[in-house]
Amino acid sequence: MNLTRRTVLAAALTLTATLVLGSSVASRAADDNSLDAIKKRGTIKIGVKYDAPPFGSLNPQTNAVTGFDVDIARAIAKKIFGSPDKVELVQVKSDNRIPLVQNGDIDAFVATATITPARMKTIDFSNVYYRAGQSLLVKKGSAVKSYRDLDGKSVCSVQGTTPEQTIRRLVPKANVVTFETYPECLTALRGGRVDAVTTDNVILGGFEAQDPTQLELVGGLFTFEPYGIGIRKGNTTLARAINDTLADLKKSGEYAKLHQQWLKRSVPADFDKWYGMPAETAAEQFNNQKPG
Repeated sequence: MNLTRRTVLAAALTLTATLVLGSSVASRAADDNSLDAIKKRGTIKIGVKYDAPPFGSLNPQTNAVTGFDVDIARAIAKKIFGSPDKVELVQVKSDNRIPLVQNGDIDAFVATATITPARMKTIDFSNVYYRAGQSLLVKKGSAVKSYRDLDGKSVCSVQGTTPEQTIRRLVPKANVVTFETYPECLTALRGGRVDAVTTDNVILGGFEAQDPTQLELVGGLFTFEPYGIGIRKGNTTLARAINDTLADLKKSGEYAKLHQQWLKRSVPADFDKWYGMPAETAAEQFNNQKPG
């Protein structure tokens, strides 16, 4: 190979390396979800559910997303930017919220997510901000009063959730039907295709409140479901800001107001036992519980 050809080849290789490196750097910059990067961007991208009232639901008339989780997301934006409007709300579902935060497509999610040891292997969580428990939604007059009545019956849950896994473990003879969203489960229940819907009590309670003459919440709370805010693994600066937000909401009394507004009741008597619980402790308690 002569000198000229070697020079041209070297220049081409250098240009290629520069383009590849530049693309890689740009990609990493786009995926940067640190607190500094969020501040420079000017908004925080937070995933919320559109199908889980009273935590998050889309009003088809106004096209606005509202709910308890939505207001927690707005409080995080206010803590970081001084304005609750500096948040970009992104629709998430139970089966995509973790991949979205892993990939950096969103900075965090506030989306009725239970803190579990398995999930903590893939993402980080904030301290506990809500305590739920799994329950059942049935038609009025149903013979199903407890998860123990589900042997040989059909029960619906959303795929990829802890309630789906729990009901399979507790009632191995039940026919578990899964969909991507809770409204699909509700439609199946109304149409008689399933005998019950199971997930966290507060989500089911939201559906019961929409149709109390036809639907009924039964079974009590048979699990401990500590909710946390999902954050990308190792994103300590954002995790700290979110935990500071949760501490401020409790101290100021704003959390109690949001609880009353969206859940229609005061914070429970055991509030201080779980609110602000570190994610590691919550995951351990979830893992060691004995559903009853």
